[in-house]
Amino acid sequence: MPLAFPAPEPVLLAIDGTDDTFPVRRVYCVGRNYADHVVEMGGDPDRESPFFFQKNPDNLVAAGDGFPYPPQSQDVHHEVELVIFLKSGGSDVAPSDALSLVFGYGVGIDFTRRDLQALAKKAGKPWTAAKAFEHSAPVSAVVPASRTGHPASGRIWLSVNDTVRQDGDLGQMSWKVPEIIAELSKLFALAPGDVIFTGTPAGVGSVQRGDRIACGVDGVASLTLTVV
Repeated sequence: MPLAFPAPEPVLLAIDGTDDTFPVRRVYCVGRNYADHVVEMGGDPDRESPFFFQKNPDNLVAAGDGFPYPPQSQDVHHEVELVIFLKSGGSDVAPSDALSLVFGYGVGIDFTRRDLQALAKKAGKPWTAAKAFEHSAPVSAVVPASRTGHPASGRIWLSVNDTVRQDGDLGQMSWKVPEIIAELSKLFALAPGDVIFTGTPAGVGSVQRGDRIACGVDGVASLTLTVV
């Protein structure tokens, strides 16, 4: 069937160590998955059912590209996260089967227009404008799970201009990787190409134009960029 106009280019991420690419289908994010971050955001640190929101596939920024400071905001925050990349999917996936869906892992930043998010929260409105804006999800190359294993612990960190701001451990996640996949699959039919940001530890803060950001999950991946 003829197209009315050219189809958008697919979003393809580099796979570390190969010439292959990872085709992105959807981008899911887990909110408030580290108790210390829940506290710093004014929430109850007791474990609660996970909640999810989405970014758009074309919000992903390849490793090495800059982060353009977005319009309509004066308070943009960094949130470093372990990222999951799926090779298969399904619905109502059992936690014991969840890791078989994983192609690999990486590290990413969930940039957030915090001032717009605060206004949305106060008005009981969605967070879309605060979360799913252009270039809001820088991400490293995909590292196959055959090399990393399935990390359940390990340092996750982020620095701005060589000053460490976020410094946590994957073991602090309230909901672990198999549980995140299982819970998400109760709400959505997961599929190959899905990307899942797994939440951020405490220490989130604002960025300014010219800031140099470095982050990583030790033993998995690292990422550097400049705010422009």
